[in-house]
Amino acid sequence: MARSEESSGVVASDLMARVRQIQIRTHKLVDDALAGAYHSTFRGSGIEFDEVRPYEAGDDVRTIDWKRTARAQQPFVKKYVEERELSVELCVDTSRSMDFGTRESSKRELAAQFCALIAFVAQRHQDRVGLRLFGAEMGLHLPAAKGGGAVSRLVREVIAAEPTDGRADYAHALEQARRTLRRRSFILLISDFADVHERREWADRLVPLARRHDVVLVRVVDPFEEELPNAGVVLLADQESGELREVDTGSAHVRAKWAEAAALRRAGFQALLSRAGCDAIELSTARDVAAPVIQFFKQRRRRRGTR
Repeated sequence: MARSEESSGVVASDLMARVRQIQIRTHKLVDDALAGAYHSTFRGSGIEFDEVRPYEAGDDVRTIDWKRTARAQQPFVKKYVEERELSVELCVDTSRSMDFGTRESSKRELAAQFCALIAFVAQRHQDRVGLRLFGAEMGLHLPAAKGGGAVSRLVREVIAAEPTDGRADYAHALEQARRTLRRRSFILLISDFADVHERREWADRLVPLARRHDVVLVRVVDPFEEELPNAGVVLLADQESGELREVDTGSAHVRAKWAEAAALRRAGFQALLSRAGCDAIELSTARDVAAPVIQFFKQRRRRRGTR
Protein backbone atom coordinates (compact mmCIF):
# COMPACT_ATOMS: atom_id res chain seq x y z
CA MET A 1 0.00 0.00 0.00
CA ALA A 2 2.82 2.38 0.88
CA ARG A 3 4.46 1.78 -2.48
CA SER A 4 1.18 2.52 -4.26
CA GLU A 5 0.79 5.83 -2.43
CA GLU A 6 4.42 6.77 -3.15
CA SER A 7 4.00 5.94 -6.84
CA SER A 8 0.77 7.95 -6.98
CA GLY A 9 2.52 10.91 -5.38
CA VAL A 10 5.32 10.84 -7.95
CA VAL A 11 2.83 10.75 -10.81
CA ALA A 12 0.85 13.65 -9.33
CA SER A 13 4.02 15.67 -8.78
CA ASP A 14 5.18 15.07 -12.36
CA LEU A 15 1.74 16.01 -13.66
CA MET A 16 1.66 19.30 -11.77
CA ALA A 17 5.20 20.13 -12.93
CA ARG A 18 4.10 19.69 -16.55
CA VAL A 19 0.99 21.79 -15.94
CA ARG A 20 3.11 24.60 -14.47
CA GLN A 21 5.50 24.46 -17.43
CA ILE A 22 2.60 24.80 -19.85
CA GLN A 23 1.10 27.66 -17.84
CA ILE A 24 4.40 29.57 -17.66
CA ARG A 25 5.15 29.04 -21.34
CA THR A 26 1.63 29.91 -22.45
CA HIS A 27 1.44 33.08 -20.36
CA LYS A 28 4.43 34.42 -22.30
CA LEU A 29 2.57 33.85 -25.57
CA VAL A 30 -0.58 35.71 -24.51
CA ASP A 31 0.59 39.18 -25.50
CA ASP A 32 -1.48 42.19 -26.60
CA ALA A 33 -1.23 41.34 -30.30
CA LEU A 34 -2.66 37.83 -29.86
CA ALA A 35 -5.35 39.00 -27.49
CA GLY A 36 -6.38 41.77 -29.88
CA ALA A 37 -6.58 39.35 -32.81
CA TYR A 38 -8.80 37.04 -30.75
CA HIS A 39 -11.13 39.88 -29.83
CA SER A 40 -11.59 41.15 -33.38
CA THR A 41 -11.95 37.66 -34.82
CA PHE A 42 -14.57 36.17 -32.56
CA ARG A 43 -16.43 39.11 -31.08
CA GLY A 44 -17.18 41.28 -34.07
CA SER A 45 -20.93 40.91 -34.53
CA GLY A 46 -22.09 42.72 -31.39
CA ILE A 47 -25.40 40.81 -31.16
CA GLU A 48 -26.43 37.18 -30.83
CA PHE A 49 -29.67 35.23 -31.23
CA ASP A 50 -31.60 34.75 -27.98
CA GLU A 51 -35.05 33.30 -28.65
CA VAL A 52 -38.17 33.21 -30.84
CA ARG A 53 -41.34 34.74 -29.33
CA PRO A 54 -44.84 35.76 -30.48
CA TYR A 55 -45.08 39.04 -32.36
CA GLU A 56 -46.12 42.08 -30.30
CA ALA A 57 -47.37 45.44 -31.48
CA GLY A 58 -44.42 47.68 -32.27
CA ASP A 59 -41.96 44.87 -33.14
CA ASP A 60 -39.80 45.44 -36.21
CA VAL A 61 -41.33 43.42 -39.07
CA ARG A 62 -37.80 42.68 -40.31
CA THR A 63 -37.33 40.37 -37.30
CA ILE A 64 -40.26 38.12 -38.21
CA ASP A 65 -39.34 34.42 -38.30
CA TRP A 66 -41.26 33.41 -41.43
CA LYS A 67 -40.74 29.66 -41.06
CA ARG A 68 -42.04 29.60 -37.47
CA THR A 69 -44.86 31.96 -38.46
CA ALA A 70 -45.95 29.64 -41.28
CA ARG A 71 -45.92 26.56 -39.03
CA ALA A 72 -47.80 28.24 -36.17
CA GLN A 73 -50.19 30.23 -38.35
CA GLN A 74 -49.45 33.31 -36.24
CA PRO A 75 -46.54 35.78 -36.34
CA PHE A 76 -43.33 35.10 -34.43
CA VAL A 77 -40.20 37.25 -34.24
CA LYS A 78 -36.53 36.48 -33.56
CA LYS A 79 -35.15 38.25 -30.51
CA TYR A 80 -31.49 39.26 -30.32
CA VAL A 81 -29.43 40.46 -27.38
CA GLU A 82 -26.15 42.33 -27.18
CA GLU A 83 -23.20 39.97 -27.21
CA ARG A 84 -21.39 40.50 -23.91
CA GLU A 85 -19.24 37.40 -23.68
CA LEU A 86 -18.11 34.44 -25.72
CA SER A 87 -18.41 30.81 -24.71
CA VAL A 88 -15.42 28.70 -25.79
CA GLU A 89 -15.77 24.91 -25.86
CA LEU A 90 -12.59 22.82 -26.13
CA CYS A 91 -13.31 19.26 -27.30
CA VAL A 92 -10.16 17.14 -26.92
CA ASP A 93 -9.52 13.64 -28.28
CA THR A 94 -7.94 11.40 -25.61
CA SER A 95 -7.56 8.21 -27.68
CA ARG A 96 -4.18 6.45 -27.49
CA SER A 97 -2.95 7.85 -30.81
CA MET A 98 -2.83 11.30 -29.19
CA ASP A 99 -0.12 10.09 -26.77
CA PHE A 100 2.33 9.61 -29.64
CA GLY A 101 5.21 12.03 -30.15
CA THR A 102 8.79 12.00 -31.42
CA ARG A 103 9.74 15.55 -30.44
CA GLU A 104 9.69 17.47 -27.15
CA SER A 105 6.02 16.82 -26.53
CA SER A 106 3.39 14.27 -27.44
CA LYS A 107 0.33 15.25 -29.45
CA ARG A 108 -1.68 15.21 -26.22
CA GLU A 109 0.75 17.60 -24.49
CA LEU A 110 0.69 19.88 -27.52
CA ALA A 111 -3.12 19.84 -27.36
CA ALA A 112 -2.87 20.84 -23.68
CA GLN A 113 -0.58 23.76 -24.58
CA PHE A 114 -3.05 24.87 -27.22
CA CYS A 115 -5.94 24.65 -24.75
CA ALA A 116 -3.97 26.71 -22.23
CA LEU A 117 -3.16 29.35 -24.85
CA ILE A 118 -6.80 29.74 -25.94
CA ALA A 119 -8.07 29.64 -22.36
CA PHE A 120 -5.68 32.35 -21.16
CA VAL A 121 -6.64 34.64 -24.06
CA ALA A 122 -10.34 34.00 -23.38
CA GLN A 123 -9.77 34.68 -19.68
CA ARG A 124 -8.24 38.05 -20.53
CA HIS A 125 -11.50 38.96 -22.26
CA GLN A 126 -13.69 37.64 -19.46
CA ASP A 127 -15.04 34.85 -21.66
CA ARG A 128 -16.09 31.44 -20.40
CA VAL A 129 -14.17 28.29 -21.31
CA GLY A 130 -15.44 24.71 -21.13
CA LEU A 131 -13.80 21.33 -21.72
CA ARG A 132 -15.13 18.13 -23.23
CA LEU A 133 -12.90 15.02 -23.33
CA PHE A 134 -13.73 12.11 -25.61
CA GLY A 135 -12.24 8.95 -27.02
CA ALA A 136 -13.92 5.67 -27.84
CA GLU A 137 -16.39 6.83 -25.19
CA MET A 138 -17.21 10.18 -23.66
CA GLY A 139 -15.00 11.44 -20.84
CA LEU A 140 -15.04 14.41 -18.49
CA HIS A 141 -17.15 17.47 -19.27
CA LEU A 142 -16.41 20.77 -17.54
CA PRO A 143 -19.13 23.36 -18.24
CA ALA A 144 -17.86 26.73 -19.46
CA ALA A 145 -16.53 28.86 -16.59
CA LYS A 146 -14.30 31.86 -15.94
CA GLY A 147 -11.21 32.40 -13.79
CA GLY A 148 -7.61 31.28 -13.47
CA GLY A 149 -8.64 28.23 -11.44
CA ALA A 150 -10.79 27.03 -14.31
CA VAL A 151 -7.85 27.36 -16.73
CA SER A 152 -5.51 25.43 -14.43
CA ARG A 153 -7.94 22.57 -14.00
CA LEU A 154 -8.64 22.46 -17.73
CA VAL A 155 -4.95 21.94 -18.59
CA ARG A 156 -4.53 19.43 -15.78
CA GLU A 157 -7.48 17.33 -16.96
CA VAL A 158 -6.28 17.20 -20.57
CA ILE A 159 -2.90 15.84 -19.48
CA ALA A 160 -4.17 13.51 -16.76
CA ALA A 161 -7.06 11.89 -18.65
CA GLU A 162 -6.67 8.13 -19.11
CA PRO A 163 -6.15 7.28 -22.78
CA THR A 164 -9.00 5.28 -24.30
CA ASP A 165 -8.68 2.17 -26.46
CA GLY A 166 -10.27 2.13 -29.89
CA ARG A 167 -11.20 4.83 -32.33
CA ALA A 168 -12.37 8.25 -31.19
CA ASP A 169 -16.15 8.59 -31.29
CA TYR A 170 -16.47 11.97 -33.01
CA ALA A 171 -20.18 11.49 -33.73
CA HIS A 172 -21.05 11.06 -30.04
CA ALA A 173 -18.90 14.03 -29.01
CA LEU A 174 -20.50 16.30 -31.61
CA GLU A 175 -24.00 15.15 -30.75
CA GLN A 176 -23.40 15.80 -27.06
CA ALA A 177 -22.13 19.29 -27.86
CA ARG A 178 -25.19 19.96 -30.02
CA ARG A 179 -27.55 18.92 -27.22
CA THR A 180 -25.83 20.74 -24.35
CA LEU A 181 -24.64 24.03 -25.89
CA ARG A 182 -27.72 26.23 -25.82
CA ARG A 183 -26.14 29.49 -26.97
CA ARG A 184 -23.85 30.08 -29.91
CA SER A 185 -20.32 29.02 -28.97
CA PHE A 186 -16.81 28.89 -30.39
CA ILE A 187 -16.07 25.14 -30.58
CA LEU A 188 -12.53 23.83 -31.08
CA LEU A 189 -12.43 20.11 -31.94
CA ILE A 190 -8.85 19.00 -31.18
CA SER A 191 -7.62 15.66 -32.52
CA ASP A 192 -5.13 14.01 -34.87
CA PHE A 193 -8.08 12.88 -37.04
CA ALA A 194 -6.01 9.77 -37.75
CA ASP A 195 -8.76 7.81 -39.49
CA VAL A 196 -10.96 10.59 -40.83
CA HIS A 197 -10.48 9.31 -44.40
CA GLU A 198 -11.91 5.92 -43.39
CA ARG A 199 -14.89 7.12 -41.38
CA ARG A 200 -16.79 10.00 -42.91
CA GLU A 201 -20.21 9.20 -41.49
CA TRP A 202 -19.72 11.47 -38.48
CA ALA A 203 -19.48 14.45 -40.82
CA ASP A 204 -23.28 14.31 -40.85
CA ARG A 205 -23.15 15.46 -37.21
CA LEU A 206 -20.56 18.14 -37.91
CA VAL A 207 -22.49 19.97 -40.64
CA PRO A 208 -25.53 21.01 -38.52
CA LEU A 209 -23.29 21.85 -35.55
CA ALA A 210 -21.20 24.17 -37.74
CA ARG A 211 -24.35 25.95 -38.89
CA ARG A 212 -25.32 26.76 -35.31
CA HIS A 213 -21.86 27.41 -33.84
CA ASP A 214 -18.44 28.62 -34.92
CA VAL A 215 -16.59 25.29 -35.26
CA VAL A 216 -12.85 25.04 -35.92
CA LEU A 217 -11.05 21.70 -36.35
CA VAL A 218 -7.58 21.64 -34.77
CA ARG A 219 -5.43 18.90 -36.34
CA VAL A 220 -2.43 17.79 -34.28
CA VAL A 221 0.34 15.97 -36.16
CA ASP A 222 3.84 14.60 -35.55
CA PRO A 223 6.52 14.73 -38.32
CA PHE A 224 7.09 10.97 -38.03
CA GLU A 225 3.49 10.38 -39.14
CA GLU A 226 3.98 12.50 -42.25
CA GLU A 227 7.43 11.35 -43.35
CA LEU A 228 9.18 8.13 -42.36
CA PRO A 229 12.90 8.69 -41.63
CA ASN A 230 15.53 6.40 -43.14
CA ALA A 231 16.61 4.61 -39.96
CA GLY A 232 16.83 0.96 -41.00
CA VAL A 233 14.56 -1.71 -39.51
CA VAL A 234 12.54 -0.38 -36.56
CA LEU A 235 9.89 -1.92 -34.34
CA LEU A 236 6.66 0.11 -34.30
CA ALA A 237 3.60 -0.33 -32.10
CA ASP A 238 0.10 0.53 -33.26
CA GLN A 239 -1.13 3.18 -30.81
CA GLU A 240 -4.72 1.94 -30.90
CA SER A 241 -4.29 -1.87 -30.92
CA GLY A 242 -0.82 -2.22 -29.38
CA GLU A 243 0.20 -4.57 -32.20
CA LEU A 244 3.97 -4.66 -32.84
CA ARG A 245 5.37 -4.64 -36.37
CA GLU A 246 8.83 -4.47 -37.91
CA VAL A 247 9.17 -1.75 -40.55
CA ASP A 248 12.12 -1.39 -42.92
CA THR A 249 12.47 2.37 -43.07
CA GLY A 250 15.49 1.95 -45.33
CA SER A 251 13.20 0.84 -48.15
CA ALA A 252 12.27 3.66 -50.55
CA HIS A 253 9.06 1.76 -51.37
CA VAL A 254 8.06 1.60 -47.69
CA ARG A 255 8.73 5.31 -47.21
CA ALA A 256 6.70 6.12 -50.33
CA LYS A 257 3.75 4.06 -49.05
CA TRP A 258 4.04 5.80 -45.69
CA ALA A 259 3.89 9.22 -47.39
CA GLU A 260 0.98 8.04 -49.53
CA ALA A 261 -1.00 7.07 -46.42
CA ALA A 262 -0.24 10.47 -44.86
CA ALA A 263 -1.45 12.23 -48.02
CA LEU A 264 -4.65 10.17 -47.93
CA ARG A 265 -5.32 11.25 -44.34
CA ARG A 266 -4.70 14.89 -45.23
CA ALA A 267 -7.00 14.70 -48.26
CA GLY A 268 -9.73 13.14 -46.12
CA PHE A 269 -9.39 15.93 -43.58
CA GLN A 270 -9.60 18.61 -46.30
CA ALA A 271 -12.70 16.95 -47.73
CA LEU A 272 -14.30 17.07 -44.29
CA LEU A 273 -13.53 20.78 -43.96
CA SER A 274 -15.04 21.52 -47.37
CA ARG A 275 -18.20 19.57 -46.63
CA ALA A 276 -18.81 21.20 -43.24
CA GLY A 277 -17.59 24.67 -44.21
CA CYS A 278 -15.26 24.77 -41.18
CA ASP A 279 -11.91 26.44 -40.71
CA ALA A 280 -8.88 24.56 -39.43
CA ILE A 281 -5.67 25.03 -37.46
CA GLU A 282 -2.78 22.57 -37.82
CA LEU A 283 -0.39 22.05 -34.93
CA SER A 284 2.85 20.08 -35.15
CA THR A 285 4.95 18.68 -32.32
CA ALA A 286 7.94 20.03 -34.27
CA ARG A 287 6.80 23.64 -34.13
CA ASP A 288 5.81 26.29 -31.61
CA VAL A 289 2.13 26.18 -30.71
CA ALA A 290 1.56 29.94 -30.98
CA ALA A 291 2.62 30.59 -34.59
CA PRO A 292 -0.23 28.71 -36.33
CA VAL A 293 -2.78 30.18 -33.89
CA ILE A 294 -1.65 33.75 -34.56
CA GLN A 295 -1.67 33.05 -38.31
CA PHE A 296 -5.21 31.70 -38.05
CA PHE A 297 -6.42 34.80 -36.22
CA LYS A 298 -4.77 37.06 -38.79
CA GLN A 299 -6.35 35.21 -41.73
CA ARG A 300 -9.80 35.40 -40.17
CA ARG A 301 -9.43 39.08 -39.39
CA ARG A 302 -8.40 39.82 -42.99
CA ARG A 303 -11.29 37.77 -44.32
CA ARG A 304 -13.81 39.56 -42.14
CA GLY A 305 -12.34 42.90 -43.11
CA THR A 306 -13.13 42.22 -46.76
CA ARG A 307 -16.78 41.45 -46.16
